[in-house]
Amino acid sequence: MLATLKNYSAPLNLLLSASLVLTLARAITLPYLVIYLSSNFGLSIADIGLVIGSTLIIGSLLSLYGGFLVDNMSSYRLILTFCAVFTLSFVGAYRASELWLFYLCLVSINLAYAVIDIAVKAGFGSLLPVDQRSEVFSIKYTLTNIGYAVGPFLGAGLAGLDISLPFLLSAGLGAGFFFVYFVWGDRGLVSVEKNLPPTPFLAVGKLLLRDYRLVCFTLGGVLSAVVFGQFTAYLSQYLVVTTTAQATYRIISTVVATNALMVISLQYSIGKRISHQFLNLWLAGGLALFILGLGGFALSTTLIVWVISMAIFTLGEIIVFPAEYMFIDNIAPSHLRGMYYAAQNLSNVGGALGPVLCGIVLATQPAHTIFYMLMLFVMAGGALYWLGVALAGKATAHEVK
Repeated sequence: MLATLKNYSAPLNLLLSASLVLTLARAITLPYLVIYLSSNFGLSIADIGLVIGSTLIIGSLLSLYGGFLVDNMSSYRLILTFCAVFTLSFVGAYRASELWLFYLCLVSINLAYAVIDIAVKAGFGSLLPVDQRSEVFSIKYTLTNIGYAVGPFLGAGLAGLDISLPFLLSAGLGAGFFFVYFVWGDRGLVSVEKNLPPTPFLAVGKLLLRDYRLVCFTLGGVLSAVVFGQFTAYLSQYLVVTTTAQATYRIISTVVATNALMVISLQYSIGKRISHQFLNLWLAGGLALFILGLGGFALSTTLIVWVISMAIFTLGEIIVFPAEYMFIDNIAPSHLRGMYYAAQNLSNVGGALGPVLCGIVLATQPAHTIFYMLMLFVMAGGALYWLGVALAGKATAHEVK
């Protein structure tokens, strides 16, 4: 991977560094939001799930317009603007003493992160030919997981001194990247050709709704992301209910590190074998591994069982994530790449629903029931993925004729 990065241009490496640095900033605080909201604002488990989930949902929905901006604005200005929003929102979260202000900061953090992520993906399409994009997506995915591996440990160390300090470190990382990108970022980077006339936002939305391949994959992504989109959040909720705060810190840090280290070590060896021709089989295998992992979580009583279950769960993640990127990149028109990736980002709504639904179930049912509910979401999402791939195959066959 390092050899490949050396061969990439400076603008491309800066886009990849955005994924690493901003994910690290987010990962420093995200796993501990449950504990922070409980200790600082006295919220119940159900209310915590509602706060975390709804801020993710709002940020994801607003990022649809962010995708439209990516297709119609300078990527340089867009990344700087939302990086500033990202940084200031962490400062606001650190200073917030009222729940409503903290809530707005969380929405802004999620929105800014989503828009920058869309701009990065669209930038790959502008800077690289089609046959080289799968490799850069794999590198981005690996760097993202490095951020998620390191972030919780940094957050745990700072939270031990003061539970609000992780927000300051996240703000510092955001400010640092803002400065680097301001000085060395590619000011001419755009995701589409400048000679193309802009299309109104609502017209683009109607066009996306007519692409049934995208609709099926987006809905499948929403349902599946309930399971893997924010697994640290619902696992934290589950552990807060079933164990002590100290055990929650220890288990969450360990399983997140297990997840990230497995992705980093296995991404290339597995990801390079995933092909569009057998996408259905790869997705079925990945989703089956999610179900096995969830079953393991439900039975976990020791740290080693948690680690084994997370290892199985992670194998599913290694397969499903690259397959999603491959599908969207294949069907996205070049002038609407930002909007297609924004539509894919709506799967974050599913990730947001995870903490909400699990919070409700944890408040009303036996704790392990959440894992059986999540298995049903995996199966429903898998059915929609299969339909999306089938429609894509028919469209390709029609084009050949």
